[in-house]
Amino acid sequence: MTARIPNYALYGDQDAPAWSNSFNFEWIPQRSAPYQWEIQVHRHDAFVQLLCLTAGSGEVRMNGARIPAQAPCLIVVPAGAAHGFRFAPDVDGPVVTATQKVLESMAALLMPELLTTIRTPRVIELPAEGQPLEALMPLFQAIEHESRTHRSGQTAAGMALLTALLVQVARLAGPAARAAGGATTGARKQRQIGQFKALLDRHFREHRPVQSYADTMGLTAGQLSRICREVLDMSALDVINARLVHEAQRELVYTVGSVKQLAAELGFEDDAYFSRFFKRHTGLSPRDFRAQALAQLAHTNSP
Repeated sequence: MTARIPNYALYGDQDAPAWSNSFNFEWIPQRSAPYQWEIQVHRHDAFVQLLCLTAGSGEVRMNGARIPAQAPCLIVVPAGAAHGFRFAPDVDGPVVTATQKVLESMAALLMPELLTTIRTPRVIELPAEGQPLEALMPLFQAIEHESRTHRSGQTAAGMALLTALLVQVARLAGPAARAAGGATTGARKQRQIGQFKALLDRHFREHRPVQSYADTMGLTAGQLSRICREVLDMSALDVINARLVHEAQRELVYTVGSVKQLAAELGFEDDAYFSRFFKRHTGLSPRDFRAQALAQLAHTNSP
């Protein structure tokens, strides 16, 4: 039986709620030194990570591949990618963790080509001297400053800076950039997961069965579920349900519509069935979840 891959917001922390619009900044030694420079394989359902090695070296484990990393280099870890690290003690560099869905929404409007940058796991080698680090580090430092200020508009400013950072990453990710696993089966499966998620984004309100998505992708339902289990440690049906729950959570937190209105918008025939579905997957009724989440946000945003 395959061991379940742990799911963290940041390694060693409990997973943060997927509905939250957030970003986090830290330096590689802050997270890896307490774990003797080795981060075991895990994944983040909602977050993409960008690491920039400015000193030292290490090994990246991504979707079953082992990739050497030597400073200077960039590492892109999309949401859902199983990943881990083994660093040398002299490693240094910034790490940014951000809500992938928000970045994808901004990219779709401003520069659709960035979607590939956000969704593709890769290690990008940088020249030892020259402009790439000079262009990247001021953006990382601005994101660090914004993450520490806790002022109004922090999320908007942080996400705008992250979009600018991703533009630089996209410019650097040319043919020589090594996607994690290269043209291996793991990379192909990651692309299939990206296709599945893109289809879900368009059709999740229609409550389509797994077979419908599999047919569109040229797969059987069993193949699609197997790929989901290997890459995401979830069945295809679990992924579909998680997308519905994610949207329901966001709507409950960021809109004032009634539970009945939300149920209809999400394609449920009645609010009672929606409430049972939501509680089965979250442990809370929609109303209790809304009250708890709003209280949590109020506490987080208080001076």
